[in-house]
Amino acid sequence: MTENNTVYIGRKPSMNYVLAVVTQFNSGAEHVTIKARGRAISKAVDVAEIARNRFLKGYDLGDIRIGTENVEDDEKEGGINVSWVEIVIRKGV
Repeated sequence: MTENNTVYIGRKPSMNYVLAVVTQFNSGAEHVTIKARGRAISKAVDVAEIARNRFLKGYDLGDIRIGTENVEDDEKEGGINVSWVEIVIRKGV
């Protein structure tokens, strides 16, 4: 049984995503990955911090991965670079 406990950050309010993270843990997940690209990166950090500090006492940050990918764009030859982040929250040991 494979589980994909991933929350993708978009344009909704931060608390919607915090609720999604907490719900994943309440469903028995061992870890949850928060993913965001571009301007949503700061919201992803906010979601991780709000979830850990207000709702998930005893949970730790796992891996934090960052990178840049090239996305095709009709207006720019060669596309544009978009940064991304993945933040893993896991149950404390």
